Amino acid sequence: MPDAEDVRRIALSLPDTTEKIAWSMPTFRVAGKMFATLPEDETSLAVRCPKEERDELVLAEPGKFWIADHEAQFAWVRARLDALEDEAELRDILADSWRQAAPSRLLEAHPRLGLPAE
Repeated sequence: MPDAEDVRRIALSLPDTTEKIAWSMPTFRVAGKMFATLPEDETSLAVRCPKEERDELVLAEPGKFWIADHEAQFAWVRARLDALEDEAELRDILADSWRQAAPSRLLEAHPRLGLPAE
């Protein structure tokens, strides 16, 4: 089961990622743009996710994913760390969120990062 230190290690391994405390919690940013946070005493993860996809995730796996009330109007979803299958799933979630926030120069430099394996 992944924990907050796994989130931190994996997030910071992504290109041009930094950690910054905001709203009294760790946030992870690519080129200054936030793509992940560790809210709820670092027992969950909040990441960027298109609204259509996040609604499907929440319906399919409500024990794993949910939408915080104050984030409902934004394209973010929460995931319970203890519900994630393994580090590979965590890495996929973080990389996908990173791709949504990364500038085009980084996407061009890392075209396969965060994409499903073929």
